[in-house]
Amino acid sequence: MTDPNEMRVGGFTPLTSIDYPGVLSAVIFCQGCPWRCRYCHNSELIPRHGDNHIPWERVLKFLHQRRGLLDAVVFSGGEPTLQKQLPSAIQTVKSMGFKIGLHTGGAYPERLMRLLASVDWVGLDIKASKENYAKVTGVEGSGEKAWQSAKLLIDSGVSHALRTTIHPQLISTTELQKITQRLNDLGPARHQLQTCVTDHCLDPALRN
Repeated sequence: MTDPNEMRVGGFTPLTSIDYPGVLSAVIFCQGCPWRCRYCHNSELIPRHGDNHIPWERVLKFLHQRRGLLDAVVFSGGEPTLQKQLPSAIQTVKSMGFKIGLHTGGAYPERLMRLLASVDWVGLDIKASKENYAKVTGVEGSGEKAWQSAKLLIDSGVSHALRTTIHPQLISTTELQKITQRLNDLGPARHQLQTCVTDHCLDPALRN
């Protein structure tokens, strides 16, 4: 039985050069997400309790063995900020000497705000203009949360990338222009476009 005070880890990548810019890192995929993004290709991570559970102690043991060999550890998902154990998990990993990266959809701006002092880089997904967010996530009000998180992140000065995944059935040229303009209005932000991986989209209608 899973300890309720333990991080719920649904996946782990021991080595990557693409999930934290410019450094070698490991990626912890946190289980659970409050949204149901139609193009999600990690749908096995959406339930709060998934089929693939990796014990937190096993993750920590691996990271202890990689001290001095890896530069950073990235908390991804799912949605990492869903888990109340995340702040303490970040502090534990940070105490080992790793830089901390965070991938988030910005679903919990208040929690993100409290984490910004502890992380070194954030990749925040901006999925649509505020009024069109629910067409992607399936959750009303998700746009308010995500765009609030974007503003907090930009204002914080923490190194970051704001990422928009392009699926032609969801993001038109007009919509993309609207997103870009609104991000520019918020302040200096690094906006990146990502091609959608369509093979395993949660919504079958979006698969190629």
